[in-house]
Amino acid sequence: MTVTITAFERSPDGGAGLARDTRVRWALEEAGQHYEVRLVSFKAMKEPAHVALHPFGQIPTYEEDDLALFETGAIVFHIAERHAGLLPDDANARDRAIAWMFAAVNTVEPPILDLVIAKIVEGDKPWAKDRLPLVMDRIRERLKQLSARLGDAEWLEGGFSAGDLMMVSVLLRLKPSGLLNEFPNLAAYVARGETRPAYKRAFDAQLAVFTGNPPPGR
Repeated sequence: MTVTITAFERSPDGGAGLARDTRVRWALEEAGQHYEVRLVSFKAMKEPAHVALHPFGQIPTYEEDDLALFETGAIVFHIAERHAGLLPDDANARDRAIAWMFAAVNTVEPPILDLVIAKIVEGDKPWAKDRLPLVMDRIRERLKQLSARLGDAEWLEGGFSAGDLMMVSVLLRLKPSGLLNEFPNLAAYVARGETRPAYKRAFDAQLAVFTGNPPPGR
């Protein structure tokens, strides 16, 4: 089995680990799986060869022999299903962990991405100043709900799972905003994710691309 993922040739996040290939790298590192990385320029992302792998011309993609996947949730789920360590053995706990994967990308991430759009894409619009507090309040509501559910637990469903991997990856986007600091248990939750050796390896591999020293594979 040969696994190849795609990543930005020059990541717009400056190597901060926010590009979505980091989620896939992290899952592969947790699973102890070797993978190769093919770097793609912004121009190449929109060309037919890449669009054949990702119809929306984005990264990452995942290739494993004759299988090609896009969307990080689908890729991480595929990895978690086939390798130990990312989903619980108990069937009910496993299904709950999968539910948290969906919650991360469908419920928690959209308002967070709205904040990025409000600040960067729409920041110069005349109505941006009025819209920004509304966006932040929507994020706070989601964080309040998630904080209540996590409580004093270390992870969302017993041990660390793919649900935590996806949720921490989503919440990391909030660190520059300071919103996480309003919910100490969530800030600590994200910090626990960042201290995992597999995350550190994934982060370092993504950072190495930005600094110009990418390893050929992991």
